[in-house]
Amino acid sequence: MHGRVKVKSTAQQEEEKRKEREKKLKVYLSARDAVFSKKSNGVLDEEALQLTQQLLSSNPDFATLWNFRREILLHLETVKEEEEMQKLYELELLFTESCLKVNPKSYGSWHHRGWVSSRLPRPDWPRELSLCDRCLSVDERNFHCWDYRRFVVKASGVPVSQELRFTDRLIGSNFSNYSSWHYRSTLLPLLQPGTPSPCRKPAHVSPTASPQTHGHRVCEEQLLKEYELVQNAFFTDPNDQSAWFYYRWLLGRAEREEMISCVYVSREGERVTVAFSKLVNAPAEGLVLVLDGQPQQVEWRSVHPLFRHSPVWLCELPPGSISDINNEHNLTVHWTEKHTHRDCALYTGRLESWCRDSATDQELFRSELSIEKTSVLQSELQSCGQLLELEPQNKWCLLTTILLMRALDPLGHERETLAHFQTLKEVDPMRSSYYSDLCSKFMIENTILKMEYAEVRVFSLSDKNLSTLCHLDQLLLVTHINLSSNQLLKLPPQFAMLHCLKVLEADNNAIENLEGLYQLPKLEDVSLRNNHISKLSTLEPLVSCPKLIRLDLRGNPITKTANIQAELAQLLPSVTDLLI
Repeated sequence: MHGRVKVKSTAQQEEEKRKEREKKLKVYLSARDAVFSKKSNGVLDEEALQLTQQLLSSNPDFATLWNFRREILLHLETVKEEEEMQKLYELELLFTESCLKVNPKSYGSWHHRGWVSSRLPRPDWPRELSLCDRCLSVDERNFHCWDYRRFVVKASGVPVSQELRFTDRLIGSNFSNYSSWHYRSTLLPLLQPGTPSPCRKPAHVSPTASPQTHGHRVCEEQLLKEYELVQNAFFTDPNDQSAWFYYRWLLGRAEREEMISCVYVSREGERVTVAFSKLVNAPAEGLVLVLDGQPQQVEWRSVHPLFRHSPVWLCELPPGSISDINNEHNLTVHWTEKHTHRDCALYTGRLESWCRDSATDQELFRSELSIEKTSVLQSELQSCGQLLELEPQNKWCLLTTILLMRALDPLGHERETLAHFQTLKEVDPMRSSYYSDLCSKFMIENTILKMEYAEVRVFSLSDKNLSTLCHLDQLLLVTHINLSSNQLLKLPPQFAMLHCLKVLEADNNAIENLEGLYQLPKLEDVSLRNNHISKLSTLEPLVSCPKLIRLDLRGNPITKTANIQAELAQLLPSVTDLLI
């Protein structure tokens, strides 16, 4: 046995490890108790600072200790000279750096480092940027480090152009660096701000952006350069999603101007309905109605009880205000918060009137394109076509092709778009529902545009495989809607925005929820054949529709319920033509 190494048994090794852990835990708990004792007694001395350092070195995610450490440092500021605090804070930076080596994504360590940097009498910002460079070279998606870098850049006044070159370097070394693409999207609007349309104001400008960011868009010259950059990325690796996401951002449209898009007035019920270009809280955001030069005391309400914020609001005028058909009236709705208004005239002999911008005038569903940008996007579409020939099942290329087609000519490319959606569902079945909803959205947009061009108030989208409904605020004036033979599961609360609707056809779907059929003042005829309506309570929203006279429920499970005829007659006494 002499000269041979004695191998310890597993049980012995485990026992030694257990004792070592117990020893460390005992030291840790002793230090923790000492820190909490000092904290509760308000002792803010350098010994407490040393104890917290001992604990945080092994567990940098102990937020309470970081907070106590900051209390100590703030106290020491009151008793030490500036030069002493400079050295103390420099040591603090070294300490947080050692903590980040333990956990590079420690919330507490990064937050504390930012706090220390902001307290330093003479901060060394180049050193902080260098630290960010080192951390990002190890993990390019460390979002804590990216946040800290943005803080350092802002605090030190690093030029945007310098940061843009930094993203150039990172993207050049790795096209898959999603964080760099995202950072680039925040920098470009600051460096190369786009110019808004001459007839429009910028919709929204971030408080942290320069005054010229114009809705976070990029000037056209820079945009064309960016297209070339991302094209290099996805021809290099077509299946990497990072560049494709950035490309979708480049294709995005500017935010719409905040405005009153439509005012509708009806003598029946003496009701005024207002549609906005965004969700608003009308009473809180200063909505004032003026009738024939006199401000009116009215109560604005959303179209559905579920909505505190809505793009459509309505009110009833005092009785007798506009009911006489022989009188002419002029109304103005003022949106005082946005300093805008819209007028509407109700002429003699007219029961209703409206004033609005059409969807075609607003370029509601696609960006306004210059001739140069149109030609470039056409070239981009051709490039995507070439890539599709090489990678016919690349989902990112298929989806981007759809977006390009919609930016250029949504109606002209409708058939190709539908074919690409079908291919997407086949190559990426896990996201089939998402593609169905997106396709439904685009089909609704196209139908609204067709309706605008034809200047009709009839909306028909039967047998289009719709899985969802959207843009219902654009259908405020529609009187007849056909949604039959689709895949709809419900009529959502937003459906209550259709305040002119008289006839609804929604046969052959899978509808089991009618929540949106709430207080539709003109609804007369509802056909819901062959759906999944199985409960009487599902029909309760129809009680609030005063003009409903015809209801077709044939082919629904509810029709097999005993005594359903009598129960429906009691629930909906106004319905004289009930088909079950």
